[in-house]
Amino acid sequence: MTTDDLLFMPATRAAALIRRGALSPVAYVDAVLAAIARLQPVLNCFVAVDAEGARRDAIAAERAVASGAPLGPLHGVPVHIKDLIDVAGLPTRHGSAIFADAGPAARDNVLVARLRAAGAIIIGKTTTPEYGVKGLTDGPAFGTTRNPWNLERTSGGSSGGAAAAVAAGLAPLGLGTDGAGSIRGPAACCGLVGLKPTLGAVPTRGVVPACRTLDCVSVFALTVDDAHRV
Repeated sequence: MTTDDLLFMPATRAAALIRRGALSPVAYVDAVLAAIARLQPVLNCFVAVDAEGARRDAIAAERAVASGAPLGPLHGVPVHIKDLIDVAGLPTRHGSAIFADAGPAARDNVLVARLRAAGAIIIGKTTTPEYGVKGLTDGPAFGTTRNPWNLERTSGGSSGGAAAAVAAGLAPLGLGTDGAGSIRGPAACCGLVGLKPTLGAVPTRGVVPACRTLDCVSVFALTVDDAHRV
């Protein structure tokens, strides 16, 4: 399996290989982290990468496979989270320089906790414009996020960091938010599957929305099957 085969593999296939013992969660996460180190200076799609935590969780995931423990549907699969959503141990800066000195979140948002319960490995936080309020992903806090298909083009917004990261092979799934196109627009810009679910179908408790009456949380994915299953 080449590095590209691994990085651009749908999440459902990767999880199936991990469950069979045919893919090491440690090797998978290491490949993703190496790709992030290579591409982050070009794409600028992450505001925080938890390499230490991701490797720790990958080792635990590999041991669980070896021991025959029950495995969740996303066991060993790396996922990243938009920077409007709390991840324990990482700051939530809402894309704003106002929160440059924010401390780490005390606990996971409910959706992040559900992803972890399904076996996913959280690798970091992705860029968003301030409070997710526009259709481009840039701002004084972090600069400009680029489209991996063409660095002169936008990745869309406001979940442009998550879209750019998935499109570049920096994890097969990324959690974003959408009030007026903030998942659907970046998905279109970056050639991904993006879905805005029915209001209320996915909890938004603990998320800072651009519009409290419209915002939903959902995923970017490489395939319709991945988006459907998550």
